[in-house]
Amino acid sequence: MPRDEDAPDLAEARSFSGRRLAELIVVLAAVVALAYRWHALGTLAVVASIVAMIVLHELGHYVVARWAGMDVTEFFVGFGPRVISWRRRGIEYGVKALLVGGYVRISGMTNVDEVPPEREARTYRAASFPRRVAVSVAGSVVHLVLAFAMLWYLAVGVGAYQSRGVVIAGLAHVPGVVTPAARAGLEPGDVILAVDGHRDPTLEQFSAVVSGRAGRPVSLVWRTPAGRVVERTVVPEPARAFVPADAAYRALGSRGVLGVVVTPPVAHASLVGGLADAGRSLVALTETTVSGLAAHFTPHGIATYLAEVAKPSSNPTSAKSASRFESPVGIVQLASDAAAAGVGAVLELLVLINVFVGVFNLVPLLPLDGGHVAVAIYERLRSRRGRPYHADVLKLMPVTYAVIAVIVFLGVTALYLDITHPVPNPFS
Repeated sequence: MPRDEDAPDLAEARSFSGRRLAELIVVLAAVVALAYRWHALGTLAVVASIVAMIVLHELGHYVVARWAGMDVTEFFVGFGPRVISWRRRGIEYGVKALLVGGYVRISGMTNVDEVPPEREARTYRAASFPRRVAVSVAGSVVHLVLAFAMLWYLAVGVGAYQSRGVVIAGLAHVPGVVTPAARAGLEPGDVILAVDGHRDPTLEQFSAVVSGRAGRPVSLVWRTPAGRVVERTVVPEPARAFVPADAAYRALGSRGVLGVVVTPPVAHASLVGGLADAGRSLVALTETTVSGLAAHFTPHGIATYLAEVAKPSSNPTSAKSASRFESPVGIVQLASDAAAAGVGAVLELLVLINVFVGVFNLVPLLPLDGGHVAVAIYERLRSRRGRPYHADVLKLMPVTYAVIAVIVFLGVTALYLDITHPVPNPFS
């Protein structure tokens, strides 16, 4: 008796049980409660954003496959045991227990997939070449679009630090001590226009002048937030004079300090200018990611990575640390560091992850999306008018298993490195 596509079977009916859904809700509530208790809600939000990006990747495949008229049979958020699912127009939707991504299943992705004859015309393998390529690259396109949107917001909403200029971000409050900055009348938001004759100084110039002039006068010119220009002479004090009240100055020794926290000025792009900035940044990041991935898998890159595994380094600037991949543990740590640094750092991290995942998925090897693109191109070249050619994926399975083995190896070694030798906070 033919099965009604819209009627769930017994296993699917059980999947509607409220018990698993209640368990999932309890687990999620416990995770949120623990994050709140440990002051890690920001970290949890960043991790949730990364999971959402992975789900959007699969949603890209789903939307384009439906647009292309392909037979989509499943769309799930998560992996592992089914928590809840339902059928609509022959497609099973649902949520699984491990919320670490998602997947979409399309009939006839390869020549060995068994599909009922009446559904063959709507399979992936029966679709035209442009539609197959569009479905395969859709996930990576989603990542690049997300990265572009975030880069645009970074340029317009967050702004970019300028190479020249000094802004007073805050004043040091040392108990019982009046700092040189307080005596001079510096306030947060003041912009340093000149220091000891150096106009429009960089942070390095400002710090060098102040630290090298302990006990000697320094001429400062600054502009207040109200637009008033002030010119005064200040005398930096040796940092050791503040040590009894604030031990944070101990490492500065005899170097001069004013008692200020300084940052470069921030410039915001216009709405239209931000589009151009985002485009240039995305192209540059994509080129860097492609060249970086290619370098990782050269003989030198492989040797460098194996050396890092054998003798890890925690120095993020070393050649070995630069060759490291990040495991989920490392990504959570980066998420925590970024959340503590602010929205700009969070967006920068999410941009890098989106670009990397988008590019990596286009590597022309199965089971990655780029592997399906490569197969589609090969089949297109081998096909003749009226005689479509379908590659035998069974012959590609050794390569596929090798790719999976490499990915597993990178994941396991990255986990080992992230646990034993975590990379220092890159956002500090």
